[in-house]
Amino acid sequence: MNQHQPMISKFVIEASEAESMAQSLNLPSVLHLLPHLVRSAQSLARPPISNFHVAAVGLGSDGRVFIGVNLEFPGVPLHHSVHAEQFLLTNLALHRCPCLLALAVSAAPCAHCRQFFQELRHSSTLQILITDQVKTQNFETKPPNFNPLSKILPNPFGPYDLLDQETPLLLEQHNNRLDLVPQTDELINEISRNFCNGNDNFGKLSNGNCRNYEKNETLLREEALEAANNSHAPYSGCPSGVALMDCEGKVYGGSYVESAAYNPSLGPLQAALVAYVARGGGDYERIVSAVLVEKEVAKVKQEDTVRLLLKAVSPKCEFRVFHCQSPGLY
Repeated sequence: MNQHQPMISKFVIEASEAESMAQSLNLPSVLHLLPHLVRSAQSLARPPISNFHVAAVGLGSDGRVFIGVNLEFPGVPLHHSVHAEQFLLTNLALHRCPCLLALAVSAAPCAHCRQFFQELRHSSTLQILITDQVKTQNFETKPPNFNPLSKILPNPFGPYDLLDQETPLLLEQHNNRLDLVPQTDELINEISRNFCNGNDNFGKLSNGNCRNYEKNETLLREEALEAANNSHAPYSGCPSGVALMDCEGKVYGGSYVESAAYNPSLGPLQAALVAYVARGGGDYERIVSAVLVEKEVAKVKQEDTVRLLLKAVSPKCEFRVFHCQSPGLY
């Protein structure tokens, strides 16, 4: 790795650090730092099926630099994979960055990801650099040209074809005003009694006793509810959220994100796994407990899909489902 290819091992670079890195490479701005980080960022990807490492390095409106990589999960259909561009946008959302200005990506975004970018407001102006298309250009001495998304997606279909102008889009503040249904407390007590009495049907968490279990369950439930409230689901009206806990008691939340084209939508467990990876989580088997919050009656439900993917990545993980509704509906 030469001086023009900084090593990175984290998924968020603070604005001051990014400025310092750009200055150390004699670059005119942090924007021009992005392609210099792509190759190192590719080493953070987890693609055990394809072995094709993809990285997307983005500049947020607050000056921070965010990393996204592709994730693949053996044992489940390929559409459960997370694309680097989806990881990138989820990473911005996790860190409350309101806008993505530009990104450098190691390979041309597929149509799936170009469509996913449509969930951003003013998406056509998003600046993109595809680094494997500028290898003959020495961008280490001459800054490469970024191009707007509109150049690689000239006739888009997106939110404005289905929604009004006031509906919050991806990365904008969401509040779905969800509460857990009242019956949840009874269910929690039943689960807790069965667990404390050693009921084999409820298994045992690897990270604690009955008291810890009750505390962890509450924490996970609250995190999953918050994720559901932040969910971008304007097309189905079926927001959902997942919270994961690792064997050290750390919690990672993920919100369901819909696309106007439906298929590119990102499930809440995938979003939670992005949070797990981005915040330093190790092997997926270290995930010991998971909670999904979604509506009991919904056109789009996540429970079966979450079970399938969880079984593949962390077979011993405890999984619970809690239902929610909008205030005034119960």
